[in-house]
Amino acid sequence: MQSKDKRECGVLLHITSLPSAYGIGSLGTQSYRFIDFLALSGQKYWQILPLVPIGEGNSPYKSTSCFAGEPLLIDLELLVQSGLLTADELPRKINNDRVDYNLVRHIKQPLLTLAANRFDTKNNLYRNFVKRNSWWLDDYALFAAYCAQNNSECLSDMDEAMRYRFPDALQEFKETHPMAIQVHKILQFLFYDQYSAMHRYAAKRGIKIIGDIPFYVSLDSADVWTNPDEFRLGRNLVPVRVAGVPPDIFSSSGQLWGNPVYDWEHQKKTGYSWWRKRLKYCAELYDVLRIDHFRAFESFYSIPYGAKDAKIGIWEKGPNMAFWKSVANEIKGLQIVAEDLGGEEPEVEKLVLNTGFPNMKVLQFGFDKDLQNKFLPRNYPRNCVCYTGTHDNDTALGWWNNATANERLLFERIAPERDWSIPYRMIAMALQSKARLVIIPMQDWLELDSDCRMNTPGTAEGNWEWRMRADALNDDLSQAMLNICKCRTKSKFL
Repeated sequence: MQSKDKRECGVLLHITSLPSAYGIGSLGTQSYRFIDFLALSGQKYWQILPLVPIGEGNSPYKSTSCFAGEPLLIDLELLVQSGLLTADELPRKINNDRVDYNLVRHIKQPLLTLAANRFDTKNNLYRNFVKRNSWWLDDYALFAAYCAQNNSECLSDMDEAMRYRFPDALQEFKETHPMAIQVHKILQFLFYDQYSAMHRYAAKRGIKIIGDIPFYVSLDSADVWTNPDEFRLGRNLVPVRVAGVPPDIFSSSGQLWGNPVYDWEHQKKTGYSWWRKRLKYCAELYDVLRIDHFRAFESFYSIPYGAKDAKIGIWEKGPNMAFWKSVANEIKGLQIVAEDLGGEEPEVEKLVLNTGFPNMKVLQFGFDKDLQNKFLPRNYPRNCVCYTGTHDNDTALGWWNNATANERLLFERIAPERDWSIPYRMIAMALQSKARLVIIPMQDWLELDSDCRMNTPGTAEGNWEWRMRADALNDDLSQAMLNICKCRTKSKFL
């Protein structure tokens, strides 16, 4: 983000939601087209969701690695251009309105493997990539290859010698499955090669990429397998306590995430070395980084492993400001957005204030109380990022259709532009706020209903599937966005 006095706009859209010919958005032509569209529409930021391999429920927040990229985002047509595939090997086009992950895997994975098998590993760019990233890539590739070879999805399924990383077992697998391991390294190179090219193009067009990382990592991940001491684990690498949140605005019964919580005492002794590497890595990938569940740096909710729900748990202290002072060198040049939703406690607010990071304001949360609600624009500080909604919210139109009578009454009382649609009135309200940056989900610019929301917390199916239609990015929409956002720097604060 620019100086605290400059007010700018951006769009939230995950890469999977881009239109494409093969069932899922990718790092190819449509991502470049979207960047062009953003630039022409007066936008300065493109916020995406985590790029990591998707996990349970196709969620990018339950990944097998904090550092690897999702191979399904690799663009097949770019592989044709690089000579790794031929045009006649491309599959039939898929015009599904939603991502069918099983179908996409069935179609893309064999082609990605074919391309990897044809790849020249003597390529200097590849060799440099492998050498530069060996600290995470070697273990991830081995982990991914082992899980694929053994049809394993969790640490408990692993052979005991592999689970505990006995040197002889690791060496034996490396010697008996060298090609399987190499394929995963090549796919990571192809992913990051395509992403880096897209990122460079975005920079040329004046668009900054806002990345996103989950606070926690999945139990069944290369991260936990490789670094078990960083987490509070018991025998057989089974967590002692797991992460979640108590009942809140997203879920009346709370959320049981199941991720192992960090062993902050151990991490403090190592100078938070694992987190240092993670943040430094993100600084190379993104212009701005949104850290999910930021409040857990101050205090986190932990639940006994094996509990059936998130109602029983305790709040424990996190590393707080000592952590951010320790990692200051790693985040130089990296601008951070603190996702502090659910962190209304004074201690959390103090941590965010002390870091200097802008926090998040979600406009949909502003209408359930009174005019003093901190999510109403009239109560924003300058140093914040305003969203009409996030990936966990309904669309603006969906929110309205499900709003209470009191919420509608307050909205009608203070929302500007009464002759506009509900989504555009909410967008106008966000843009007229003091917030340094306003991020609007693409669904709200397209005035879409609840069937197009990205995720419904607490549900296991039907999430992360929404796709934008190919004809959605038209000149009329671009001009409307440009006109509305041009008024942002001139508008009075609500």
